[in-house]
This record gives sequence, structure tokens and C-alpha cells, in this order.
Amino acid sequence: MKTDPKGVLTGEHYLDGDHACAEGALAAGCRFFAGYPITPSTEVAERFCSRIPLVGGIFIQMEDELGSMAAVVGASWSGKKSMTVTSGPGFSLMMENIGLAAMMETPCVVVNVQRGGPSTGLPTMVGQADMMQARWGSHGDYEIIALSPASPQESFDYTIFAFNFAEKYRVPVMVMMDECVGHMTEKVVIPPAGKIDVAYRTMTTLSPDKYLPYVPEKNLVPDMMPVGEGYNIHSTGLTHDERGYPVMSPDAQDKIVNRLVDKINKNADDIIMIEEEDTEDADIIVMAYGITSRVTMPAIFEARKKGLKVGFIKLITVWPFPEKRIKQLAKTAKAFVMPEINLGQVVLELERIVAGKTKVYHVPHAGGWVHDPADIYKAIEEAANGNKK
Repeated sequence: MKTDPKGVLTGEHYLDGDHACAEGALAAGCRFFAGYPITPSTEVAERFCSRIPLVGGIFIQMEDELGSMAAVVGASWSGKKSMTVTSGPGFSLMMENIGLAAMMETPCVVVNVQRGGPSTGLPTMVGQADMMQARWGSHGDYEIIALSPASPQESFDYTIFAFNFAEKYRVPVMVMMDECVGHMTEKVVIPPAGKIDVAYRTMTTLSPDKYLPYVPEKNLVPDMMPVGEGYNIHSTGLTHDERGYPVMSPDAQDKIVNRLVDKINKNADDIIMIEEEDTEDADIIVMAYGITSRVTMPAIFEARKKGLKVGFIKLITVWPFPEKRIKQLAKTAKAFVMPEINLGQVVLELERIVAGKTKVYHVPHAGGWVHDPADIYKAIEEAANGNKK
């Protein structure tokens, strides 16, 4: 195993998506992990358990997922880049403290290796049915960032992106992997540490007597404070003022909740990442994320061979959704086709944004395995012929 002097892996390796995710977190500077084993994400925790002591970090197996998320919030406020990993039922248990992290504006990363659900469902088989839960799973109004890798290489890369976004916007960031990506093994190239773009939270330049923990900067994100240097602050999940103290009033609620939403939505151009192929003059645009973005390619190639003008959008950032770009493409495309391994989640956002300007063809799949590309091709053909879905 080739590592740099600080214990971070470098070079070319054959890793599964779970192991690549763990290495991405280490490369991003994560030095605290709390979690509880759950299929199909356990390999991330196992990799951390063996690797994180080599870089001076801490691994804790908690008693459950609720405690795991609480530990991640606390560790982040102690100054450490922190993360947890889970799947299905564990993700549900984490939601209360994900909401706490959103309200306290805690930078942290949550990895969900999705499986078939609901409930215990299909522990060892693929699903993509936690996508809306990632956005709306905790109660109240807030915004998060969610990324969806389609390969072990992207699991490595996107985990670094996730930590960078968490640090920049003081927000929980989700890496919404799926079982196929988590368990597939491919070549992963890990650059030397000096060639990896790593972000760190912005620290205040104010003295302890002048610093307030929730005064936003121009990007609507408050600076944090160095731990152990005399900054005595209060932070709470209650509605609070710029000092971090509870204020039970509609005005305080309006101020803080709007900023929690605006700091993501008004910086969306900086956050949103998509890959496009042949979309400018496409009649049909296929949109997908995660493993489905790979499964859909044979259908696209077959359609192009038959003369259909098909473009492709791969969502890297699923939340926030690329609303601006979709509105542009809806003016020229005849239809969108969206396969996903659920019965209708992210497609609802696509339909909302298209707003009837063009047709949307959904290709649902209940999970357990990936789509048959023939089903995706059939939807492309129906869209090209203008058939009603």
C-alpha cells in the first residue's frame, strides 16, 4: 500500500466504491468517524477503522446511528472534519441529528450507500429510493447538498467535493452512493496530496469579545471560530439569534430559516455540477445519476445508431437540482427521459421545473437490481414518437 509521509494513500489502486469513499475522506482531511455497521456500507467503516489511526484520526463504533450522527456533530464543533456512513434504516435514524446539524450550521459529511427498501428491505441489493429523504428527511425548512457517484473513482472524488462543500457552506453534505457502486471494484487514481483541492472552514479574524457565531458573511455563511482559543459561544438547535442564544419569535424564525435556505440556493451556481453530452441540439435528453447513469448508456448508443438525436445529462450534484439549466433545455428538447431505481423521486423535481413545457418520461424500477437498458431504450423511442407516457 503506497502512502505519502502523512499516511494518505497515493497512486493507482483497484478499490471498491466503499473503500474509495473512505480514502477520499482521508484525503480531504477527515480525522473523525463515528458510525454503526450496516450493509452495504460497512466496508467504508472497516476501511476507516484500519486506516484512520495511520493519519492520527479517531474511529468510534457507536451504539446506533442516532448516536453516531450526534458524535459527528460534536466532533465537527471541536474543530475536526467529521463524517459517518450508513444505509436505509440507519439513514432514517440519523435524520433528527441531521436536522440539528443543519440548524447549528455544522460542517459534516453523511454517506448513504443506498439499498432496496422500505424498512429492512433488500440489505445486499441496490436502490436509489432515499433521494428525497436526503433532501427532506428531517423536519422543518432547510437545504442540504447531495452528490451521487457512479464509480469507485467518483466515490473518491465526490467525497472530497462533499467535504469541501461542507466546510465552505457550513452544512451537512450527503454522498448518495448505491450498493452497485459501493461494491464494484475498478481502478482508482489517487493524486499526491498537493494536487488535491482541499477546502477548510473559514475562521473569524475577530477577537473573542467581538465574535458572534451566526453573523453571516457575503455568501450568507457565518465564519467559525478556532477551538480552544478563548471563544466561548453558545449553539443550539432552537431558533436562535446571531449570538447563538434561543429566541422564540416569528421574526427570529423568519430570519434564520430563510438564510439556511438561501445560503445554498443563492450559491447554487457554485455548487451544482453536471456532465452534459450532445444536449444542445438534442430532441430527447436522458437524465440519470449514480449507477443508473452508466446503465443508461447502451440505450442511448442504440438510439443514436437508429438516428435519434439523444443528449445526456449526468447529475453529479442532485441537490440542489440544476434548475436553471433544465429550464434552458426545456425550451428546445421535445422530451426528457429519466430512469432511476425508485418509483418516482428526483423525476418529480424534473417535472416541476419543466412545468409542462416539454414531456417527461419516467422509467421507474423498484430496486434489487439495475434497469434493463431495453426498458430505457423503449422510453426513448416513445419520447421520440411523441407517445403519451
